[in-house]
Amino acid sequence: MMLKWIDVLKLANNGNPKPDRRVEKTEEEWKAILSPEEFRVTRQKGTERAHSSDLCNLFEPGKYACVCCETPLFDSEEKFQSGTGWPSFTQALQANALAYHKDKGFGMYRIETVCNTCDAHLGHVFQDGPPPSGLRYCINAVALKKLP
Repeated sequence: MMLKWIDVLKLANNGNPKPDRRVEKTEEEWKAILSPEEFRVTRQKGTERAHSSDLCNLFEPGKYACVCCETPLFDSEEKFQSGTGWPSFTQALQANALAYHKDKGFGMYRIETVCNTCDAHLGHVFQDGPPPSGLRYCINAVALKKLP
């Protein structure tokens, strides 16, 4: 099922789908397996600098997983050049791969996307993407791991 903006809003307002599995670790355990930048972005809701990753311009076939728990999140077939400086996708790999939360920080109203398996902060989703979904998942490259 293709998600549209109204579906994202309903999930953010009414609750997210149940993940296939859960991965929970202590802050110390996450620090032990993640680089400092991966930890800052995924566990502390940070943002990497725009245009800081080659992943923005990588369009070879494959899937992208959460850097924390390796849950597959996105397919390269849904990746597009948004010009924003962060990798962008039109859909998640499956409906329950991501969770959506209202984010009213920094004087803006946005929808945060997190890995539904381990709660890693990934980025945000916006309603200015290409048809047919109209969604743009703006994801921190450091939060992703390209699967072989």
